[in-house]
Amino acid sequence: MTPRIALIAHDKKKDDMIALAREYADFLRTCKLCATGTTGGRLIAEVGLTVDRKHSGPLGGDLQIGSMLVEGNIDAIIFLRDPMTPQPHEPDINALVRACDVHNVTCATNLATAHLVLSQLQAVSRSEGAA
Repeated sequence: MTPRIALIAHDKKKDDMIALAREYADFLRTCKLCATGTTGGRLIAEVGLTVDRKHSGPLGGDLQIGSMLVEGNIDAIIFLRDPMTPQPHEPDINALVRACDVHNVTCATNLATAHLVLSQLQAVSRSEGAA
């Protein structure tokens, strides 16, 4: 099964997302990816990934990804959040994280959990490929 992963990063975390994506680029190329607007644009331009770009988070991108999640079209979310900067669309962010909890979808909100999630998905993907 091809993992379906959403990638989201607040402005101060976008560089971290690019570095993370570069580290896992070979694996991410085997996944079905979606991302919010600016993050997706950078992943395409700087890492060379194929990404289904949604709107920017403040313009509804988080909600678009939340809708995909509720419909069963997302397996995991990597959402590098900036806890130190107020976000104008905080209710949308909270709704997305809540939807992950309600629908039992993995949601990594910092680099430590993002590494764990991607490493595990990569290991599962490799074992399925070997079977």
